[in-house]
Amino acid sequence: MQKLTLAVAVVLLAATGCTRSATESNSVSSQTATHNTLSAEEAAAGWQLLFDGTTTQGWRGYNRETFPTRGWRVEEGELVVEHSGTEEAGFGGDIITLEEFENFELSVDFLLTDTANSGIFYRVIEQPDTPIWHNAPEFQLLDDATYIDMSGTDMATHLTGDNYDLHVATTRPTNPIGEWNTARVVVDDARVEHWLNGEKTVEYELWSDDWAARVAVSKFAEYPAYGQTKRGAVGLQDHGHMVRFRNIKIRKLPAS
Repeated sequence: MQKLTLAVAVVLLAATGCTRSATESNSVSSQTATHNTLSAEEAAAGWQLLFDGTTTQGWRGYNRETFPTRGWRVEEGELVVEHSGTEEAGFGGDIITLEEFENFELSVDFLLTDTANSGIFYRVIEQPDTPIWHNAPEFQLLDDATYIDMSGTDMATHLTGDNYDLHVATTRPTNPIGEWNTARVVVDDARVEHWLNGEKTVEYELWSDDWAARVAVSKFAEYPAYGQTKRGAVGLQDHGHMVRFRNIKIRKLPAS
């Protein structure tokens, strides 16, 4: 009887395990299916997907003709920049959209891992043998707490939601490492806004006296092309740390 009971228990346990696995699998599939799509309302409002959840169509490497063969991958509906293990250098390099945009609203979901460092660039132009950040403004993405601890400084203008090296976020509603966040960038002629998880973090005006004064004392002072273009690609940074992206979408805005 004891052997029979044990045998029955093993069968039941196995069946339960199979059921749980199937349920979890369905949940993952269902969750993946709900991302990287547009609602009827979004489509009607003019939103377009920049990432379809399965391919890298619409993207290529910065200063390259094709998409990187390593350093980036598509996995479970997410566009993933891989951890390189080489400090701050990535295997694949930065990537940009094939399409360029002038005035727009951009929305990107991102998940940071431990010690993650990346960024979302906008109005990117390509310059041979020149890093992307020499010309394009950046919505900074960072494991804030870790880098503050490592640097021993407050890392002002270099934290998540900042306009990198120029403007400090007025609020920083980041979710914990390993959880998803939503970045939003609104560019309307010279006016730029950064939003994080539904809260505005930065607002500035390109080419204004205040902007020019900030650039003059920043690391961009020696790069005359920085922030000067009115139209360019969207870019994602490979800084050698794993970051996951999904629901990358954009809506073109009419000229002011």
